This record gives sequence, C-alpha cells and structure tokens, in this order.
Amino acid sequence: MAAPSILIAGCGDIGGRLASRLLSEGWTVHGLRRNPAKLPAGVRGVNGDLFDARIPGQWPEGRIDYLVYCATPSERDEAGYRAAYVQGLRHVLGWVERSGQKPRRFLFVSSSSVYGQQHGEWVDEASPAEATGFSGQVMREAEQVALGSGVPASVVRLTGIYGPGRSDLMNRVRQGYSVAVDPPVYGNRIHADDAAGLLAFLLQADARGVALDDVYIGVDDAPAPLAEVVDWMRERLGVTQWSEEHSVRRAGSKRCSNARARAQGWVPRYASYKEGYEAMLAGSPD
Repeated sequence: MAAPSILIAGCGDIGGRLASRLLSEGWTVHGLRRNPAKLPAGVRGVNGDLFDARIPGQWPEGRIDYLVYCATPSERDEAGYRAAYVQGLRHVLGWVERSGQKPRRFLFVSSSSVYGQQHGEWVDEASPAEATGFSGQVMREAEQVALGSGVPASVVRLTGIYGPGRSDLMNRVRQGYSVAVDPPVYGNRIHADDAAGLLAFLLQADARGVALDDVYIGVDDAPAPLAEVVDWMRERLGVTQWSEEHSVRRAGSKRCSNARARAQGWVPRYASYKEGYEAMLAGSPD
C-alpha cells in the first residue's frame, strides 16, 4: 500500500513540525505557504496565498489523502481572523473540490478560544463553546465550515502553544510582570512539539482505520493557575523583583481536559509546563 499523501495549508511553525514527523514516516507531504523556501526539507512546496481566491499554480496533481488547515491571521482583528479562518478555509476547500481530490479526512486546527468559561471550570469537547470575544466566535464559525464541508473532518482545539520561538510569557516574567493570585486565573498550554505530535497521531490513527471523533482538545496533562507558573519561572530565571502595576492579563480562566485524546492513545511528551519550559531553558533542540 502506498504511503499516504497530505497537504498542509498554512504550513508554518506547527505545520512544519507536523510535516517533518510525517516525512520521517514516509508520507508524501505538500506544504502551502507564501514562501515555500521556508518549508522543511523534503516538503513539496505549494506557493499560495490563503487570502487569494485563485487556485495556486503549483497546486498538487493526483490524490490528496489528507488535508490539514493550520492558518495564522496576518492581523489580530476580527477582519484578520475572518480572512484567515473562514475565507481562507473556504478557498482551500474549493481548490480541493475543483481539483477532483477527495481526502479521507480533514483536520482543522482550531483554538480553545471557542470556550467562554471564565471561572476555572473544567472544559472538555462536550462543554458549551460559546465564546464572547470575536476570535473565539470567528473560530467557532470556521469549525462549522470545516465540519460541514462534506469531507470527513476533525477539529483540533489547541490551547496556549509555547516552545522555541514562542516564549512571550517567559519574556514578560523577565521584565517583572506579575499576575493575579486570587481568584486564581487558570491557563492551558501545549508544547509546540506536542501540538504537532497530536495532529500526527490523529492522522496516523485514521490511516490505520481507527475511527476519530469530530472534536479534540490539544492540551497537556496539567492546567495550572497562571500565578503558579509565573512563580516557578521567577525561581528558574532568577527574577527577584516585579511590579504589581504591570500584570499579565488574561480574558478567561478555564481548565481544559485532554481525556479524549488520551483515551485514543495519545500521550504528551511534555506533561506540564515544568517539563516543557525546562527543555526551553536548557536550550534543548527539542
């Protein structure tokens, strides 16, 4: 049986990590981005713009077994989100249809911002996804486009992604920022390698004939109060002074569960923020 082929639309950081994993398993990987020169070695580049309705001239011919949509907005306003997650998604689905390609499964990379819970509630895939902010509302709309596309689809709601090149919180702690302690503000996170690893795990499971659910949450094993994370970072970074006037602010407070992904057999490499940030502080190439 021939190795599966996949198109990753929006093949940036997470998409690139996913591509490298699948290449090592013998998959044929096509990566769509504006600058294909930035794709990992071995990825077949598709020079395309998700925001342009015209089909890319380098669109792959032949079969595409799997499709992953992993976009990033150019602007962080409502128009930017809508262009990236709704309009761009419709473009890619249209290109696939016009090319006569029928993927076995489609993964839409979403976000836990679709949840509006703000009081430390535990959240899973069955919890109400009723965001009050535009980012979560637009993402929820895009999820509906994905699930109603006519292609068997799974939505993967990733939580706060961190890792090499994604150290905003760590930088804020170094700058002396603080965070509210009471009531606790819970945060959820996943290392970039684990985010890509979950996507690869689901694709490989589907390729083996395993039935997938419509929605998964991508999060580590240990949602934690942000104040706890900040205190741990201060100790590891040697930060001894901070200002209560310059605090890290978050809109929501919830605890996301990875029970569904774990029940499928997935295990995060970095079980909590401690393992993940330790790897970053050690300068690990991982």
